[in-house]
Amino acid sequence: QVQLVESGGDSVQAGGSLRLSCAASEYTAGTYCMAWFRQAQGNQREGVAAINRDGSTRHLDSVKGRFTISRDSAKNILYLQMNSLKPEDTAMYYCAADRRWFCSIAREDEYNYWGQGTQVTVSS
Repeated sequence: QVQLVESGGDSVQAGGSLRLSCAASEYTAGTYCMAWFRQAQGNQREGVAAINRDGSTRHLDSVKGRFTISRDSAKNILYLQMNSLKPEDTAMYYCAADRRWFCSIAREDEYNYWGQGTQVTVSS
């Protein structure tokens, strides 16, 4: 089974940028759909962005225009480029994967594989 390791979380000021990475232990492009979820303290985990096996993507409305999900097929790395960060983006960010063709950002129970998370803190 695929193993996922996130990195890139940090503390930044509002308006700043970060790029999160999720390294997979095996080839994922074309075989797994993948997603980024986040969980703020005291809140439920929510889907932020997903990339399907065909390369199509979807993003949470509140991050559209600011966050972009992408994958490097050669390196087996999933990215989340986050620009114009806001304090409300503060959360633990998780990478997830599943063998489905299309992944929803509304259903975390669809994902069988999860990383351990990387913390993003945005100060005002």
